[in-house]
Amino acid sequence: MIYLQLFLSFLQIGLFSFGGGYAAMPLIQGQVVTTHKWLSMAEFTDLITISQMTPGPIAVNSATFVGIKIAGVPGAFAATFGCIFPSCIIVTLIAKMYLKYQKMAMLQEVLRSLRPAVVAMIASAGISILITAFWGSSANITLSGTKFSLVFIFLICVVLLQKVKMNPIWVMLLAGVMKVVVSYIGG
Repeated sequence: MIYLQLFLSFLQIGLFSFGGGYAAMPLIQGQVVTTHKWLSMAEFTDLITISQMTPGPIAVNSATFVGIKIAGVPGAFAATFGCIFPSCIIVTLIAKMYLKYQKMAMLQEVLRSLRPAVVAMIASAGISILITAFWGSSANITLSGTKFSLVFIFLICVVLLQKVKMNPIWVMLLAGVMKVVVSYIGG
């Protein structure tokens, strides 16, 4: 029964996560943290970090990780297949239709209208992760509860990415090193 739950949960994520991995994060969080309580919010944040660092799409990496954690290798297959199955079918159908109707103005308008929703989903996921990182999974946002070392690391990373135009991989590695140093110095 758990295999079916994993399959159906990630099937929903695969069906409704328009816009890629970042847009899928609120859906993954809803299924994995809120609905089924397979992971805590802190574990979910770690999951997103690991999914970012490993090759492949975030949703597929997340499905594989959650599937293994919940039901071993068969669970990973069930969750991952549930996640990619809708995409395989939908992309095949859309490619066929797009080739036929690509010049149609209404199709271009539909695609253009999806962009704001995708941006909103990405922003929602980013804010949720920042809140968890800066204040913990209790989300009790107070000045005294703020992890200022993590805020400082975040700001350094933003500057390195936006102003210095440093490679994101190097920024992730540097952020990890800074966190280890802060943890070592802090206790």
